[in-house]
Amino acid sequence: MTEPLRVLVADDQTLVRTGFRLILGADGIDVVAEATNGTEAVEAVRRTRPDVVLMDVRMPEMDGLEATRRILAGAPDTPRVIILTTFDLDQYVYAALSAGASGFLLKDVTPEHLTAAVRTVRTGDALLAPAITRRLVQRFAGAEHRHSAQRGSDTADLHRGLASLTPRELEVLGLLARGLSNAELAGRLHLAEATVKTHVSRVLAKLGLRDRVQAVIVAYETGLVSAGGREADQQSADRSTDRT
Repeated sequence: MTEPLRVLVADDQTLVRTGFRLILGADGIDVVAEATNGTEAVEAVRRTRPDVVLMDVRMPEMDGLEATRRILAGAPDTPRVIILTTFDLDQYVYAALSAGASGFLLKDVTPEHLTAAVRTVRTGDALLAPAITRRLVQRFAGAEHRHSAQRGSDTADLHRGLASLTPRELEVLGLLARGLSNAELAGRLHLAEATVKTHVSRVLAKLGLRDRVQAVIVAYETGLVSAGGREADQQSADRSTDRT
């Protein structure tokens, strides 16, 4: 039998933790621990080794952003982290995605969306549609670039990673950053969708990325794609995302 999916819920509001526990439990998902702040979340992850962490952004003692960084800086088998927020496109969400979180949810998420999101990230997929991630990047990447001098070695590593990509892989990464799905990439590049999936997997492996969300962020932070470029492509991608 397949082992139950194990989740940790980190939020300083008791009602939120209780509600999520009930929703997830009703769908056969085990909540193995709860945390009221980031410090407790980091300790609970080490103790219980969950598959997925639902992480609030704003908590006392240690916020969800720092907790996410510490959790994902651990061993290769770290859990997937979904950021919880009451604010759409919150700047902290962008920072958490950059730190390796697999997506974010608003706290008024429906029960069906919550359980589907947890199951989605457990399989290794990113929760956010690339077009939504792109809008996050466009809003906050400028501020990140102003601090790039502080992250010079990280940026240099990213550029070296891009140099390892083939021309086709660079093209795939650029289109990913503009929000195209695998099916849209296949149509644009006149390739089979299975071939596109192979290219995407190779891009992630060569750059050492967890998922497509991080690929979008890397494309903007390295300047491969600019926030103002190819507006027509972006609008087309947005329309496609809105239909899904």
